Amino acid sequence: MVKIKGFKGIIYNKEKLSNLDDVMSPPYDIISKELQDELYEKNNYNFVKLILNKIKDTDNEKDNRYTRSKELYLKWLKENVLFKSDEEAIYPYKISYNLNGTKKTMNGFFCLLQLDHEYRFVKAHERTLSKPKADRLNLLRETKSNLEPIQLLYIDDEDIIRKKIDENIDSLISDVKGYDGFNHKLWKITDSNLINMIKDFLDERILFIADGHHRYQTAINYSEEMSNKTGIKDKDAPFNYRLVILANIFDEGLSILPTHRLIKMNNYDLKKNINKLKKYFDIRKIEINKDHDNISKKIMKDIETKDEHKFALYTGNEYYIFTLLDEKAMDEFSSDRSKTWKTLDVSILHKIILEYGFGINQENLEDHIRYTREDEEAIKFVDKNKFDLSFLMNSTKIEELKIIAEAGEHMPQKSTYFLPKMLSGLVIYKMEF
Repeated sequence: MVKIKGFKGIIYNKEKLSNLDDVMSPPYDIISKELQDELYEKNNYNFVKLILNKIKDTDNEKDNRYTRSKELYLKWLKENVLFKSDEEAIYPYKISYNLNGTKKTMNGFFCLLQLDHEYRFVKAHERTLSKPKADRLNLLRETKSNLEPIQLLYIDDEDIIRKKIDENIDSLISDVKGYDGFNHKLWKITDSNLINMIKDFLDERILFIADGHHRYQTAINYSEEMSNKTGIKDKDAPFNYRLVILANIFDEGLSILPTHRLIKMNNYDLKKNINKLKKYFDIRKIEINKDHDNISKKIMKDIETKDEHKFALYTGNEYYIFTLLDEKAMDEFSSDRSKTWKTLDVSILHKIILEYGFGINQENLEDHIRYTREDEEAIKFVDKNKFDLSFLMNSTKIEELKIIAEAGEHMPQKSTYFLPKMLSGLVIYKMEF
């Protein structure tokens, strides 16, 4: 069963800081080296110093990015820059933003979620990779806190929870402009009756991980580690809960954007690769002017489709439009998968184009592929020779995510990019045990 509860959140002290905008951070996994530097310069108390402290050449077992995060975290608590609430609460959260000329508002709330080690009630749609899990586990061991939330979705056809929360929210805790230009607002609700109503509503529901697969599995790994270390087997132990943001899967403020693939390969024969793929795709080559403008928009327009499977391969001098000839082709590569999985664009891209066509499989994936949600970056990084090729694609539909997760299947890595991204620094869960 799904079990949630309120918690005594740790937040920034507005009396100590003149502008909360300056101390907030993007999630750790989308922070580039350049953005990390920028956030470091922005404010001495920027949250990036806790979630993604800089690596130094002198790092060792006793002094490293994780121990420095812990030292700063404890220092900020001691200085009352961060302070802990004396009441258990849930924290309603709204993000207002503009996407392609349309104004949207995502509605959710922070709470604690009891970990489901077997993924019976919490469904994942992506596999996790070893490096990110090891990184987050090291930070968790030092801070004994969930510094960032993960986002999960529940099904609420009548939007009951959101309506009840909106009836009960009062004064704002924080109202900040994020790194993304979006407006992030946070409230606090301590009403035990309302919290219990939400708890009962979600009791027999299924939750779907939208963002934070690595952090959720890391929480499970940490829970097992702490249980063995302390001998505590109680399911209600603090380390058996995880800080999450819950949102209705039908919330109109949720958007899924495509995640494009950036390819780095030492040796490849593009002509040979393309000829190999002509068995399964109609492939159209389009020459471009080197000093092109808005080429990413043109490419995304070219792969727009209602019911076909289209992809674009960008090389720098030209791009290729791949259109799948027949969905049955996926039977050759994934006969054991469901029909929904086999008709996902991201599955077709990985199984036929990347694995069959370019030899990039699950074993060497991390060596050759990086990701970006920015159409322009998929072009710019190839033009600047940071990557050899890029594949641009359309986004996964939320209905597909739901079906895949319910069936216990996993999409290829980085199949979804939810917008808006949660802001880091709004509220923290510190484990006390």
